Amino acid sequence: MDKLLIRGGRSLHGEVLISGAKNAALPELCATLLTAEPVTLRNVPRLQDVSTMLTLIRNMGVQVDQQVDGSVRIDASTLTSPEAPYELVKTMRASVLALGPLLARFGEATVSLPGGCAIGSRPVDQHLKGLAAMGAEIVVEHGYMIAKLPKGRTRLHGARITTDMVTVTGTENFLMAAALAEGETILENAAQEPEIPDLAEMLISMGAKIEGHGSSRIRIQGVEVLHGCTHQVVADRIETGTFLCAVAAAGGDVVLKHGRIDHLDAVVEKLQEAGATVTAVDGGIRVQSQGRLKAQSFRTTEFPGFPTDMQAQFMALNAISHGSSMVTETIFENRFMHVNELVRLGANIHIDGKVAVVEGVEKLSGATVMATDLRASASLVIAGLVADGETVVDRIYHLDRGYDQMEAKLRGIGADIERFK
Repeated sequence: MDKLLIRGGRSLHGEVLISGAKNAALPELCATLLTAEPVTLRNVPRLQDVSTMLTLIRNMGVQVDQQVDGSVRIDASTLTSPEAPYELVKTMRASVLALGPLLARFGEATVSLPGGCAIGSRPVDQHLKGLAAMGAEIVVEHGYMIAKLPKGRTRLHGARITTDMVTVTGTENFLMAAALAEGETILENAAQEPEIPDLAEMLISMGAKIEGHGSSRIRIQGVEVLHGCTHQVVADRIETGTFLCAVAAAGGDVVLKHGRIDHLDAVVEKLQEAGATVTAVDGGIRVQSQGRLKAQSFRTTEFPGFPTDMQAQFMALNAISHGSSMVTETIFENRFMHVNELVRLGANIHIDGKVAVVEGVEKLSGATVMATDLRASASLVIAGLVADGETVVDRIYHLDRGYDQMEAKLRGIGADIERFK
């Protein structure tokens, strides 16, 4: 099992190329199942979850051609088995995104209940209720979601879908299913994260009729068939935010190429209030930081609020900032599992339910810590960059699920970090 060894105390300088967003690439890979024509996706990140998804669609009989430049050509005309088995999806909750496209194009789908990070309950019932409203007959048995169209129907039908909560993957599933449904579908309480309009733009380039993407109300007019396209995956806003926090904590001057400042308004505002300088530059974002910053309280919420996927990384920054702060997690339970590991490094953090109280300390000290989930891994890397001595981060397979060559990118801007077995 790989680990990371980090020798802290170095400031960061130079440029980092931000990869395509995992949370955009995964639904867009599933969207390729909606057409029998080839689709090319560019800027696809090299991540474990992406590799798992490509293995999954290959297992269905789909032809996948990966290029060294990060593009992937997918031909789903050869799809023979609309099934996503447990063995392939047990580590990846995004597997539920195969349900809508398979059902919409083939009239049936069998998808294992998904796995993923152990950060609390993320029920798929909203997906099932929405697809049922579009005419699907769905049962859950033996750990599988089994969906099909009623006898005599060849397509899903449009519907007005209002979810009980804002769900990103639910919105994506409904978008893809509705693109081939008969009639009009209206999504109320839709997610607004940047990955949603990116998926919608891909579907539109395939011939879908979609309006309102990026707002809480999306209107889709179903079409009979979709065609192939070439689409560029949007830059990863969470990778961008992670590097923003890393530079803010360690100090330095770094340009994040392809980073979108408009996708991170809440995070950027907090960084600027903390004392970092964050500015949009041609083709990216520049972040500058020196000395200890001022701790900032924040509350996670749906986009455009402060993202839950940035909570752990910003908490690592708060841990070594001046003053105290309160971090309130409203999206997922069990998402403070990184706190005990940060405390091992010398952080002063106390948890009270959904609130973590962080008292900034002047220094952290290196130790061996264990990653518990994807974003927790990133927070421990940031802490290791500023800790005295050596920090070893164990179980970094979590990190590899969401960051494309993170240690290589950090080395490129001056960090003393290496991977070892």
